Amino acid sequence: MQVSVESVGNLERRVILSLPAADVDSQVGERLRKIASTSRLNGFRPGKVPTKVIEQRFGSQVRAEILDGLLREGMDQAVRENEMRIAGAPQINEADEADEGELKYVATVELVPEFGELDMAKLEVVRHTSDVADADIDRMLVNLQQQRGSWSKVTRAAKAGDMVNIETFSVVEGARMPAEGAEKASTVLGSGGMYEEVEKAIVGMQPDEEKTVDVTLPADWHVPQFAGKTVTSTFKLVDVAEQILPEIDAAFIRSFGVKSGDVEQFRTEIRSNLARELKGALMNRLRREVGEQLVEAYKDVELPPRLVENEARGLHANATEQARRQGQHVEAGHEDFMEAARKRVLVALLVGEVARRNELRLEQSRLTETMQLIASTYEQPQQVIDLYRNDPQLMQGLQSRVMEEQVIDWIAERAQHTQQPLSFQEAIGQ
Repeated sequence: MQVSVESVGNLERRVILSLPAADVDSQVGERLRKIASTSRLNGFRPGKVPTKVIEQRFGSQVRAEILDGLLREGMDQAVRENEMRIAGAPQINEADEADEGELKYVATVELVPEFGELDMAKLEVVRHTSDVADADIDRMLVNLQQQRGSWSKVTRAAKAGDMVNIETFSVVEGARMPAEGAEKASTVLGSGGMYEEVEKAIVGMQPDEEKTVDVTLPADWHVPQFAGKTVTSTFKLVDVAEQILPEIDAAFIRSFGVKSGDVEQFRTEIRSNLARELKGALMNRLRREVGEQLVEAYKDVELPPRLVENEARGLHANATEQARRQGQHVEAGHEDFMEAARKRVLVALLVGEVARRNELRLEQSRLTETMQLIASTYEQPQQVIDLYRNDPQLMQGLQSRVMEEQVIDWIAERAQHTQQPLSFQEAIGQ
């Protein structure tokens, strides 16, 4: 195979890959003959399947696999001989023109930019710290009670913590919603399921009582023509129910998988689960903190444009899917995600460059610990561990995540950093 490289711009290269068609045909023929010698197809004796049948059945797939392998070899050769550090996957297309008897392909690749000196000591990082307190365990116990609680209707006025069923209609600039009748809804007062003004208005209402309040909709309201407008809403309180919480007894504890039913062991397991959640939350905070510092310090570095655009398209697709699940619609195009994409690409490339220059390697102990932490959240941890070990794609994703966290820690340790203590609730963003 003949390989040549052309410079298109600062960060873009064109790799020309040429090879004789006869070589490909020869390899395809050899592979098909091997398949024919071992194939078992209905209507034919083993090893006696006609060549034409084998070619019709397997020819296209075999040719594609052989071409893919040869092109990969050619790309590896181009990267090695030209000392290129590629950012993202190459884009390979068949050339518009080729000599007779020749197969020709053009690969477009983008390169990792030159970052110059990487001095992590100039970064100023705030490193948050936190611990799980007994009060956090108490709060979780109440949450677990509420999850297993039941609701009982009452005839008194509604108060915070009650579940209420309401019927409502609204008027915006003379338009009634719905046009006829009323919408039915339910919420737990104080949960934030409705606007604060509405929940405050419902507190103190008696069943069958009606009330009208004015509510100003947010600027990003999902119905654009009503965004930022004041709505006059009328509510009728249909009924009120208060929650009955179960006792934290041995049966309650066993229902969460603690066979002993012992409350102290239950609290120990809750502490372990909260500590795992806290560790993840603190790492996410550190990742954001270090990322912001890296973006500010290297904001003028030129980035591979196609890599940034692909990241923006991915962010847009994720936002669109998330909005769809919530019954909403994303008006913005991928262009509106370009700035966020640029920051993500910059941080990812910098993390990779820091790891390369400092010869950082994935710590197997850290990988094992993370895998075990993930598995411990499931009923059968060993099955989860086996799943990761037997799925290369799943394991590769985990390795990338752990390596990124490892590099982020390495950067933070060498940066100028101050510690800022947070409560558990603050640390996890509640």
